[in-house]
Amino acid sequence: MFAVLPSARKVLQVLTLPIIALALAACDAVPGGGPSINTGAAVPVALLVPGGSGQTTDEILAQSLENAARLAMRDLNGATIDLRVYQTGGDANTAAAVAKQAVEEGAKIILGPVYAASANAVGNAVSGQNINVLSFSNNASIAGGNVYVLGPTFQNTADRIVGYATSQGKQRFVVVYGQDSAGTAGRDAISTAVQSQGASVVGSVGYALSQQDVIAAVPQIKEAVESNAADAVFMTTDTASALPLLSQLLPESGVSSETSQFMGLTRWDIPSQTLSLPGVQGGWFALPDPSASATFSAQYQSAYGGVPHPIGGLAFDGIAAIGALVSQGQSNALTGAALTQGAGFRGASGIFRLLPNGSNQRGLAIATISEAQVSILSPAPQSFSGLGF
Repeated sequence: MFAVLPSARKVLQVLTLPIIALALAACDAVPGGGPSINTGAAVPVALLVPGGSGQTTDEILAQSLENAARLAMRDLNGATIDLRVYQTGGDANTAAAVAKQAVEEGAKIILGPVYAASANAVGNAVSGQNINVLSFSNNASIAGGNVYVLGPTFQNTADRIVGYATSQGKQRFVVVYGQDSAGTAGRDAISTAVQSQGASVVGSVGYALSQQDVIAAVPQIKEAVESNAADAVFMTTDTASALPLLSQLLPESGVSSETSQFMGLTRWDIPSQTLSLPGVQGGWFALPDPSASATFSAQYQSAYGGVPHPIGGLAFDGIAAIGALVSQGQSNALTGAALTQGAGFRGASGIFRLLPNGSNQRGLAIATISEAQVSILSPAPQSFSGLGF
């Protein structure tokens, strides 16, 4: 059963297939920005996907998002959703146009689109019509007003990792970041997280995105660590960029997790070949609740015969939240106040909640790598009452 728990303090039940989506508390929020709905009838929900762009990757993603949304609709605890799918072609102008069309055709909330520019355009296009947008973007800079981002954010990840690190006694951080928009956004998220935990960023080393510049940054990182007695090195890079090189060269220079704990803002277990890199052994990173993620993946494969796209589960999450709120039978179920109820929801990769500023928090596990295997150091929280939430 797709169920809503009556209280944030109620113990969560063990979930078995095919049930993994529920709200963590009843919706008792006061009305905010958003439409009034008739919960006794099917609620029209517009799903905006990047199909129609001509790009194979967009078509695969579009299908996975629709599949995941329909998977979540199988049992909504009495709520009924009328899912209407619109293709954006991955284009911001098209996304804005179909969003307007969807609202004219009766949509009460918009789920999607994927890309930040498109999500921003959609939010602007329907802002005067009292419609909220649950986008699949992870770019918190577009969040706010009637636009919410469902994608995992740098800030949420940084907060979780730094919270764990300080609980293990780490207090002096050196931040290593790529000098592009993602890298600098990651650097800022880490700095904010460190400050909020009462720890210190004692050094910050950036590098241009070239092999030569990464190599040149290694002595600077070593100097920053040693001269400031840093006990943690927090890297923004991912496995497709500088992580393989940094994880090789830093230990060769005398800096490793044995001397100053390595940690990463991105997942170090994807692709699996990364796990065999000597330099990442003992490093820390965050990942979604492994149990919930495995349950969703098994559901999806059973229903559709293939694995979901890495962000396909966000559509499941959106329907999970909408369905759980609508099932309460309140006309204000899709207002901003209802969507941001503090106890949050449970979806494809564990607990999550939307924040009044349009961003989100997700319950993440802390993992490490040992002998090319991932092990969990701190499990994902099962409610927002612990682990610093």
